[in-house]
Amino acid sequence: MAYKRPRRSKYKLRVKRSSAGLGLFAGEPIKRGDFVIEYFGPMLTDDEADAKGGKYLFTIGKNKTINGTSRENIARYINHSCKPNCEVEIDGERLFVYAKRAIKEGEELNYNYGEEYFDEFIKPHGCRCGNHTRGT
Repeated sequence: MAYKRPRRSKYKLRVKRSSAGLGLFAGEPIKRGDFVIEYFGPMLTDDEADAKGGKYLFTIGKNKTINGTSRENIARYINHSCKPNCEVEIDGERLFVYAKRAIKEGEELNYNYGEEYFDEFIKPHGCRCGNHTRGT
């Protein structure tokens, strides 16, 4: 299924090494509450998402999952944090990332991936966010 042209960020963002592999970093200060980036990709049904598997699938509703595996989707590099500086907002079939607080230049962007993802993918290997507040 095709997807709408993603909304571009007005901020400079950079993919760099992080404690969790690769991460997305602010190339300049980001104001609290501002739109940061859109997480985008083709829409999958639950069956398609289950068959595909992987870490870049973002469930946005019943039978709706965004396949964010494309390297063009640099939002896929935003890592999990138990004390995130960003939050996601679902608008229909689109997912937008906003700054929860002011973010400094050079700071890694992160949001809380949610309990289900945490339990399945992060907890078995240990959380590397540096702000860990859940059981390992």
